[in-house]
Amino acid sequence: MFLKLLNLSLLIAFPVAWTAPLLKAGLLPFFKLSEISVLSGLQSLWEKDIPLALAVTFFALVAPYLKTIGLGLIHFKLASPKLLPPITLMGKLAMADIFLIALYIVVAKGVGVGRLETGWGLYAFTGCVLVSLYCSVMTKPAPQQAIA
Repeated sequence: MFLKLLNLSLLIAFPVAWTAPLLKAGLLPFFKLSEISVLSGLQSLWEKDIPLALAVTFFALVAPYLKTIGLGLIHFKLASPKLLPPITLMGKLAMADIFLIALYIVVAKGVGVGRLETGWGLYAFTGCVLVSLYCSVMTKPAPQQAIA
């Protein structure tokens, strides 16, 4: 039951993490930093690079949410446990987003032009993805029935 509730809590936690500040960025150290969230970053990306925006939208929003719903359906026996391997793969794809964000932070800090700070949303989003991954790993497929 704990696993079911933990997984279902992600249906609320993911949207919170998407709106939370992933990082705060500014060009000069004297000015206020702009907060960037998953949703605000996607919004900017849609204006500049549609193919990349499609990929990020899938990895950051669609894959984790579909995975959570699919896992919930398996937990409540509304879907076949045979869906578990592709559902687990979807959760791993969401980790690609966290890697890209971390890479962006490292590159931006290395350039040294402005100021960049991680926000609590990065930790919230990472936590959601890790909890989601935990839920899928802990979900065991139903034992196969012997054919008589």
